[in-house]
Amino acid sequence: MTGGSRGDARTGAAHGTRGTAKDGVRARGNELAVDRLIDDPATRILVCCGSGGVGKTTTAAAIGLRAAERGRKVVVLTIDPARRLAQSMGLTELDNTPRVVKGVGGEGELQAMMLDMKRTFDEVVLAHAEPERAKAIMENPFYQSLSAGFAGTQEYMAMEKLGQLRDADEWDLIVVDTPPSRSALDFLDAPNRLGSFLDGKVIRLLAAPAKVGGRSAMKFLNVGMGLLTGTLGKIFGAQLLTDVQTFVSAMDSMFGGFRERADRTYQLLKAPGTAFLVVAAPERDALREAAYFVDRLGADRMPLAGLVLNRVHGTGAPQLTAERALAAAEALEENGSETASPEAELLAAGLLRLHAERMQVMARERRTRDRFVSVYPDVPIVEVAALPGDVHDLDGLRAVGERLGGGAGQ
Repeated sequence: MTGGSRGDARTGAAHGTRGTAKDGVRARGNELAVDRLIDDPATRILVCCGSGGVGKTTTAAAIGLRAAERGRKVVVLTIDPARRLAQSMGLTELDNTPRVVKGVGGEGELQAMMLDMKRTFDEVVLAHAEPERAKAIMENPFYQSLSAGFAGTQEYMAMEKLGQLRDADEWDLIVVDTPPSRSALDFLDAPNRLGSFLDGKVIRLLAAPAKVGGRSAMKFLNVGMGLLTGTLGKIFGAQLLTDVQTFVSAMDSMFGGFRERADRTYQLLKAPGTAFLVVAAPERDALREAAYFVDRLGADRMPLAGLVLNRVHGTGAPQLTAERALAAAEALEENGSETASPEAELLAAGLLRLHAERMQVMARERRTRDRFVSVYPDVPIVEVAALPGDVHDLDGLRAVGERLGGGAGQ
């Protein structure tokens, strides 16, 4: 593989010059030692990130269970709106409070929770405002919309909750399942983006009338504010603007705190003891997104532990190539067999064709993986073999954990 650029690898082209495999070494990258990572007491936070639909939630839950059964006290924080994590852990529901998962072996302990972003926002308000002001904020229509669905609120509150969990210091290991998104920018930038919004110039300007003292100053300022609010009122509506101004007035003393906490949590993500795992499937689009995550984590100097490649296909007969399997199937269909019945011949031919398809899938996955490795040879990788069915209980999570640890199916 020669020539090209990093962007080529993300689009699936067989090019890339960021770093090529050494001569005589197959482009497989380093092996990611997940057990060594979770056994290390210095590892306090593991962040599983990646695009949607690649198994981030299952990976986070499996890592949490495996770490707990190897002796650590673990909490898994999921932001995925799906309920699979609760089901696989035998919990009737997950909410904003960590709940103990029963059936965990060993001397460790596993707890799990699902982010409730509005409740987390409410907790922040209650913790940093007087009771009457907190009540006014939470009853404000603009706050209710902001806390329930403003762009970036989910990611910001995930980081708020992570900061709360780390400050509590009750767990040896916190495993974070990040929001499903197509871009690393959503997860890494949203907390700072929301903090900037709440501390921005427009918000400050809307708060200005409540902060300026003196009748003459108010009269002077209200001329400019009248022009601004009149324009914004036409765009957003007078009632919304009133709600925003009321919200800003009530929240004024807290604005600096949002930015401060966002900055502190961002630094926590870069600190020793935190590790990122990029999760992907052996598919072109998923690995293109994984490449973007790797680039962004590197640019921000975030501690990347490696890549988890999920749902990798395998076979029990690797020596039988797709070409040989197809040739054997065609021979059976054309000439039959002297010893087998027609039904058995038909079944055997069908199985041979299925095997040929599986070998073709494996070859395609291997080429896609090798393109990634040719561009990122220093990123450790662990392959997780595809399971025959969905993960819906602790045994399924253990099976995934064994594969993550280099056990069955590798």
